[in-house]
Amino acid sequence: MSGVTKVSSNDDLEWYRRLDQDLLLADAIDQRHDAAMTVGFVRYGAGESNPWTVSYDEALIVTKGRYSVESGGVVTTASAGEVIYLRAGTDLVYRAEEESEVVYVSYPHWMAATEQSPHKDRLAEFQPVTDLS
Repeated sequence: MSGVTKVSSNDDLEWYRRLDQDLLLADAIDQRHDAAMTVGFVRYGAGESNPWTVSYDEALIVTKGRYSVESGGVVTTASAGEVIYLRAGTDLVYRAEEESEVVYVSYPHWMAATEQSPHKDRLAEFQPVTDLS
């Protein structure tokens, strides 16, 4: 990977779907690119949610829609152009208040950190998507 890299959610990325939900995610830059962090895209249909425990620090940059994170009974909602920051160890629920697109940035790599956590079995909820239509 060169010193400058540009990626788009329209690039040829490996997308994953959570269960049978309208919820897709794709890592665009990660350890495969010799990067110190993961940067990716997530698309949520309106009303979709995902309970999770982050084993990494994460910034969520909302690029479309209204997107919320609920943790400890507190709901934090962001719209396009806003950022939600999450600390490692936080139990939460990600939720799309309306159709949403989010860029996520995690350190260390979210998948590797999750594989090393007590929550590693949750990764099985995500399966590769062969057709995005």
